[in-house]
Amino acid sequence: MTAEAPVAAVRPARATWRDYLALTKPKVISLLLWTTVAAMFMAARGWPGLGLLVVVTLAGYASAGSAGVFNMIIDRDIDLKMKRTANRPTSSGLISTRDAGLFGAALQVLSFLALWVWASPLAAWMSLAGFVTYVVVYTMWLKRNTWHNIVLGGAAGCFPPLVGWAAVTGDLNLFAWYLFAIIFFWTPVHFWALALMIKDEYREVGIPMLPVVHGDRLTVAQIGLYAIYTVVLSVMPVFFGEVGLLYFVSAVALGAWLLVLSWRLYRHVMGGQAVERRVAVPLYLYSMLYLALLFVAGAVDRGLLS
Repeated sequence: MTAEAPVAAVRPARATWRDYLALTKPKVISLLLWTTVAAMFMAARGWPGLGLLVVVTLAGYASAGSAGVFNMIIDRDIDLKMKRTANRPTSSGLISTRDAGLFGAALQVLSFLALWVWASPLAAWMSLAGFVTYVVVYTMWLKRNTWHNIVLGGAAGCFPPLVGWAAVTGDLNLFAWYLFAIIFFWTPVHFWALALMIKDEYREVGIPMLPVVHGDRLTVAQIGLYAIYTVVLSVMPVFFGEVGLLYFVSAVALGAWLLVLSWRLYRHVMGGQAVERRVAVPLYLYSMLYLALLFVAGAVDRGLLS
């Protein structure tokens, strides 16, 4: 009888640059950078300069990417339990916590220094504030403890326009804070439309998102309320003389469709029907287009027509 050959140990695959890129959540960052760059054009009332544009874009990506890295490190336990996140580099073990942490820290340090030296110190501090809000306030504190997580923690996504504005002007005026406020009230509309579709995943891992804690009816009511807040806030800068007719018409048109889609979702759920992708997905997808086009309208209005 011959002895069996020893079984070779299965070695984990080596992480590639694509895996490290995935840690930064590039799909999420794209809209953040869009609002950053648009705010730069609004602040400059035109072309902000190629050098500054490149620096802020790269540094902004690095800072937001660093936040994504630490989010994946902190949430690796729940990511592993959810189908859509189980294969993330940290939850799957492809990239160790140590290596991911070093990568994320390096990104944040480089981002802060680049903004401080080549943009403005205020831009660097605003970027760091966004990072801290996302990692500490949202991921470490609010996300697992309260359904208000996305309302308060969503403020992290409001800092990019402040970074872009401060990079150009070195300060922050009332209009810059209005851009912050628009995104703040827009975030629940966008995120809760998604949360409605994946609430079962959140329930399984114990994350108290609004649809899990209070159900679909209250969620769609809150979505409608925040949609109204968003649209009202979006047109208010017109009355302060910060933007003109092009922005106003765009804000009204874009906002009207946001309200229509929110109403459709509200009526569907309040009518006693379960949430369906055909009514939730259009709002989720359009909300991203809404924000992108609204900021483009502001950049064009102030840059070309002012």
